Amino acid sequence: MKKCQMQLGGKKLAYLDEGEGPVLVFGHSYLWTSGMWAAQVRGLSDSYRCIVPELWGHGDSDPVGECEAYHLDTLTDDMERFVNELGIDTFAMIGLSVGGMWGARLAHRLPGRVEKLVLMDTDVGAEPAASQAKFLGMIGMAAAAGAFPPPLVEAVLPFFFCDATLQNDPAMVEAYRQSLLQWRPDAMGGTLAVGRGVFARENFLPQLAEINCPALVMAGEQDRSRPPAEAKVLADTLPNSELKIIPDAGHIPSVEQPELVSGHLRDFLSC
Repeated sequence: MKKCQMQLGGKKLAYLDEGEGPVLVFGHSYLWTSGMWAAQVRGLSDSYRCIVPELWGHGDSDPVGECEAYHLDTLTDDMERFVNELGIDTFAMIGLSVGGMWGARLAHRLPGRVEKLVLMDTDVGAEPAASQAKFLGMIGMAAAAGAFPPPLVEAVLPFFFCDATLQNDPAMVEAYRQSLLQWRPDAMGGTLAVGRGVFARENFLPQLAEINCPALVMAGEQDRSRPPAEAKVLADTLPNSELKIIPDAGHIPSVEQPELVSGHLRDFLSC
């Protein structure tokens, strides 16, 4: 797949850009890269232009500068500049986890330009206190080590994969394990700053109710990070939405159930 880059605010932002046609902008999960959408890009780029920016400090994107937390509003500013720099007028926004958090904010900012919205395994409310403490504690462990140490990586895996994947697809799990163990040392500080901003986010649910474009909410049935109950709240809040629960999937259904996710996307986008 074609990896591109642009200078944005003095930093290199890497992104995939495949296919021609109506534009789809994808947002990936924290601690993943554009590669988590590879199956969907392959399946949809015959009919759409698929663009997948990589978060700061993820994949080939530069880390953010020295800061404690890189907040979602700032990240949304970046992504708005990104689509403007590419000259994109209208597009569908497809965001998973952190990608859904900034994607929902972008859809709210750009009514009429974001024609359809897909939110997957995400939440736009404030992080509940218990999970905020847990996730920020994990970030603190990585910050102290300057890396993702093996015990932390093992603790993280169940937050991304369902039990069936953990037990039956060792190659997938090992590939992701190695991606964390080999995370770029120069990017760690910026990666963790993005995480702190994500888990300290403000409640965006009231604004979600003002997004009127057609919306699809999806969630892995066994997602431990963003349980399906959160997806139901999003679907109930969005004025024009439908809800799909993906069986045998955790937090990354695009990887665990790629054909099912791609099928739901194609059906929704073609309506």
